[in-house]
Amino acid sequence: MKKLIVYASEDCSMRYACRAIEGKWKLPTIYVLSVNGTLRYNELKRALGITNMMLSNTLKDMEQEGLIVRHQYNEIPPRVEYSLTEISLKLLPILKEFSEWGSLLMEEEKGLTNQEID
Repeated sequence: MKKLIVYASEDCSMRYACRAIEGKWKLPTIYVLSVNGTLRYNELKRALGITNMMLSNTLKDMEQEGLIVRHQYNEIPPRVEYSLTEISLKLLPILKEFSEWGSLLMEEEKGLTNQEID
């Protein structure tokens, strides 16, 4: 009998990975930082179209999980920049494939919409 892979198991690597990136804003934040490089808080906010509270909470979670680095400069006015960690950079090939899959979905939807018009 083949061994059943159990997602609910604490030692399931897929479950662990999904927990690290769960939430509405983590993947979009990784995407924006991967495309734009290091960004300041307000630049991230504009790029994501997110509220202050959601961005603040997302960034705190991602920093605790080791997905982003927060670098605070001792200047007046204070300047804080965010960038991806090495572990987050490992996600980039996966995100590229995911983006290409999204392009396929968009093309498929356009094709279906055009068929409805005909």
